[in-house]
Amino acid sequence: MRINKYLADRQYASRREADTLIERGLVFINGKKAVLGDKVEENDRVEVISVEKGNRAYFAYYKPVGVVTVNAQEGEKEVKDITRFPEKVYPLGRLDKDSEGLLLLSNDGRVTTALLKPEAGIEKEYAVTVDKDITHLFLKRLQSGVDIGGVNNVKHYVTKPALVRRTSKRTFDIVITEGKNRQIRRMCSAFGYTVTTLKRFRIANIELDDLTSGTFREVKGEELDEFLKNINVRGVAE
Repeated sequence: MRINKYLADRQYASRREADTLIERGLVFINGKKAVLGDKVEENDRVEVISVEKGNRAYFAYYKPVGVVTVNAQEGEKEVKDITRFPEKVYPLGRLDKDSEGLLLLSNDGRVTTALLKPEAGIEKEYAVTVDKDITHLFLKRLQSGVDIGGVNNVKHYVTKPALVRRTSKRTFDIVITEGKNRQIRRMCSAFGYTVTTLKRFRIANIELDDLTSGTFREVKGEELDEFLKNINVRGVAE
């Protein structure tokens, strides 16, 4: 797929914003500076060069239900339409319109590059509510991996093993290390369950804490240092 669509699909920037990054010479494919129209293959290494270290910013944001991360369609609102951040930042990863909770934003291209790697394996934890009582077999199947159908060029994609803990008759927490489109909803649907609420409350060591819907806080200090270490990125001052 084209490089601007690749970055947009991973919720790093809109296609127009991706084109701007490419024109500024900040995007590389396999170590070579990308140009508009370049295509990305499945095993290619994509890098986005960071802004100057003195201007790096990192925020934890509570995305409300009904708001899209980027690439809003007519009648939709995206994060940048409803929230103003002190710095120009981009979402790191995706959280679909019907879901709520933790979204990280930054202008540090090193972090984007690290998270774009297929082998990144960063833990993301969610609280899930479904439409009927949960069975032990359902939870066991979620843990072992689920065929969620087509993903990119794979007709039958099986999710990686997950950690699952039931919290009530119809709710459970789940930890996954990948982020396919609407993955948890598709995992539940495969066994006849419909997700009624989905809230992400942790990414690696960063948690929502006391954030309320539509608010954000800066990620800094020891919390930031640990996060960068988790994703194999050197410290903020480097």
